[in-house]
Amino acid sequence: MAPMPMVLLGGNDIKELAARYGIRPTKQRGQNFVTDPNTVRMIVSHAHLQPDDVVVEVGPGLGSLTLALLQTVAAVVAVEVDSALAAALPFTVEHKLAPVASRLHMVHADALTVQELPCEPTAMVSNLPYNVAVPVLLSFLERFPSIERVLVMVQAEVADRLAAAPGSRTYGVPSVKAQWYADVSKVATIGRNVFWPAPNVDSALVFLQRREQPAANRTTAFRLIDAGFAQRRKTLRSALASALGGSEAAAAALQQAGIEPSARAEVLSVEHWARLAEVCS
Repeated sequence: MAPMPMVLLGGNDIKELAARYGIRPTKQRGQNFVTDPNTVRMIVSHAHLQPDDVVVEVGPGLGSLTLALLQTVAAVVAVEVDSALAAALPFTVEHKLAPVASRLHMVHADALTVQELPCEPTAMVSNLPYNVAVPVLLSFLERFPSIERVLVMVQAEVADRLAAAPGSRTYGVPSVKAQWYADVSKVATIGRNVFWPAPNVDSALVFLQRREQPAANRTTAFRLIDAGFAQRRKTLRSALASALGGSEAAAAALQQAGIEPSARAEVLSVEHWARLAEVCS
């Protein structure tokens, strides 16, 4: 027997729901709702989800992706900061998907301040608001180590940065910090016409598979990463001078970690930063 087709929202559904609940997407919160069911199906397919997964979705909006996730996994924890959207989503799910409505766990909160969730998530799948995408992603990787896989839609430029390799022009703080937790890859590009309202930039999907973190102190490593990239055109000897008590001390620490003091931050891998953090801890 063929599987039942997914119940999904189209563009007219999204606009009708917005009108019903008096919701107007705002740039301040980076709200761009997906209106294309095929894009939603693609997102879910790239997330490598299992039936027993518990997925956390940040910024569910009007529920385009939420409905697809509820029909795929055991539970969805939806974290929404907008009061009107947080109140509307459970009604939409009950109306469209009553048999699985109990799988939805609604959390009305700012994702950047969430410290605990009603269920332990095993995956994260989200169309992240552009203005907070990287901080939200990094905070959830840090706070919820049970998350094994992540599939997020972000601004295409941000996706390039997250997945960038050492030595590339786009490699920077987001690259190193995301790759501290996981193997990161850009898996698809998304056009502007699948959103309402349409953003001014293209989007992309980024997949993260959690890996074993370096044994070094993460706080120390991230402090050094921030300092190194704050002056990325300078040599590490100069860029890390203020963080390590002067250029001579910085040079000595770098040499002890097996890093050339004349190198620049953009050529250091996660493993390099971890070795330097071990020396400096």
